[in-house]
Amino acid sequence: MARYMEALTIERGGFRINVPESWWEFDVRPESRDDSIRRMVNERVQAHPELAKYRDAYLDFLRKAAADAWKSGALYCGCMAESFGGDTPITGSVTVSLVSGRSSSGEPLSTDPVVMAGQLAVKEAKKEGDSWRKVTTVDIPGVGPAARTYGIEDITIPDDALKRTVRAVLMQTFIPVPGQAGKVALVAGSSQVLDLADSFFDIFDAITSTFRFTG
Repeated sequence: MARYMEALTIERGGFRINVPESWWEFDVRPESRDDSIRRMVNERVQAHPELAKYRDAYLDFLRKAAADAWKSGALYCGCMAESFGGDTPITGSVTVSLVSGRSSSGEPLSTDPVVMAGQLAVKEAKKEGDSWRKVTTVDIPGVGPAARTYGIEDITIPDDALKRTVRAVLMQTFIPVPGQAGKVALVAGSSQVLDLADSFFDIFDAITSTFRFTG
């Protein structure tokens, strides 16, 4: 997947991040996202007719990613949906959100990466095929240390009355926002292509390492 890693810089209020230039970005607002996604898919298929057989798969994936991003309050959502010559597209997404936490007494929670890492739950796989999660700290160049989780996790589908889950490759990096107590920038990468977990961990780590605060 390295051939898709030419960088495109995305800037939003307060931060910037680099993503592969082939990734999709679109309006995630409910009133406009379906039209935005449909136009983007049509343009991509028109430019690359060999992708026409994946049109429905692209639409379904991008609509779900946009809905999940909106519900999570994401400020940015970028998605990859590429064929790489296979029968089904390889899909993944990265979102950036600002998240605040407070204790039961109303005090801002600590955003110290070491403290946060100690509070995040590790999960060991008891047998092959089980979900798992590791916790660590990383150093973001030009930003500083941050807490991180990564693994193969079962994620509850938002607003699903039956609380169904989907299994996904997931990496979450919690970057303290300077001067704002209890607030972190959450950079989350996910993909349901479990066989490529290690490749996606590398991609999500590379994208997250480009995160910078601005202004």
